[in-house]
Amino acid sequence: MKILFVHQNFPGQYKHLAAALADDDQNEVVAIGEKGNIGRLRHPKVKEIGYEKPRGANPDTHHYVRGMESAVRRGQAVTRVGLDLLRKGFVPDIICCHPGWGEGLFLGDLWPKSKRLYFIEFFHRAHGFDSGFDPEFPQEFDDIFKIRARTATMLLSLEAATWGLVPTRWQLSSIPDEYQSKMSTIHDGIDTDLVRPDPDATLTFQSGASLSKSDEVITFVNRNLEPYRGYHIFMRALPEILRRRPNAQVLIVGGDEVSYGRAPADGKSHKEFYLDEVRDQLDMSRVRFLGRIPYDQFVKLLQVSSVHVYLTYPFVLSWSMLEAMSAGCLVVGSRTPPVQEVISHGHNGLLVDFFKPDEIVDAVERVLEHPDKMQKIRDQARKTVVSRYDLKTRCLPKHIQLVKTLAIGKRPRVKAA
Repeated sequence: MKILFVHQNFPGQYKHLAAALADDDQNEVVAIGEKGNIGRLRHPKVKEIGYEKPRGANPDTHHYVRGMESAVRRGQAVTRVGLDLLRKGFVPDIICCHPGWGEGLFLGDLWPKSKRLYFIEFFHRAHGFDSGFDPEFPQEFDDIFKIRARTATMLLSLEAATWGLVPTRWQLSSIPDEYQSKMSTIHDGIDTDLVRPDPDATLTFQSGASLSKSDEVITFVNRNLEPYRGYHIFMRALPEILRRRPNAQVLIVGGDEVSYGRAPADGKSHKEFYLDEVRDQLDMSRVRFLGRIPYDQFVKLLQVSSVHVYLTYPFVLSWSMLEAMSAGCLVVGSRTPPVQEVISHGHNGLLVDFFKPDEIVDAVERVLEHPDKMQKIRDQARKTVVSRYDLKTRCLPKHIQLVKTLAIGKRPRVKAA
């Protein structure tokens, strides 16, 4: 079987799938990604090919359609690489593509007989999901119209796909109804053998200080610290948390960039903007901003965590929440649909109102005040991830089977969650 992976940030969500398929000597695996990201998988049987990062949209282009123009440019960049492969005789049986940046726009025209499995993370909508959720950032008509235009790339990609793949049922609900009949729901998967409880774990800092399970450790993790993941709400809860828990140590992981939404108007990062809001109320000797850390350090951080706070808009569910549960963390999560799909209050975590810092404070204190009573919830959290989201026993086998089914021209089962 010939398999082509296309992802601007390869391997991205294909890290385990590409490697597993390449391990089968009967398969030929090729990957296309942006040049600056190529080479990270380091699998000897995966041929990775890079394309030059395309320039963005013309500044004079109407701002509603700049995203579409950028997507077309990226689609063209991928097509140039694809044409070279085609001239050399490479015709994939199946193409696995993340089309969010436009890379999947023209693959069906280049290889019309190849099956195309597109990974659809989320379909942006102006109402009922992330946009307009937070009243602190009121939605204007201009925002709504821009979102409407923004869906053009994804609609063209959905039309071009033979089949779609989405990680959670909540994310599936964002997809237009007429396309849901050709979608499978399979999560990327969590390596629960690697991310597991370790009562002897310690996390050591450059200063030489270290933390272990015997310490009161509060953790908060985002890829980037921003409102979409509740950073502003967590920071407003933090002064009271520290006041009530004089021995608590707070570890905050995340970058300073903007993944979603707007940057603050004054040019500051979200991190600094909301830290400045409460800085004079915090004992900064007990608050560590760790930035982005290596994965092995991230796992240790979860293993020493006493309580992990995870907040999100109605949007894509972060891997970090499931990884925290897999590590046996007590997760205090926002009562928003992506979290509620996984966490049942009092069973495998605690749920709080996204907009109420006082509820976060009360939940964190409850966990720290009664750690022994919470062990059943921690155990159930891990059981949930092992039974529903385990990489090796559940998600990866389903991914592989989906690829094989499509490649031979069969129609997959719609529900694979």
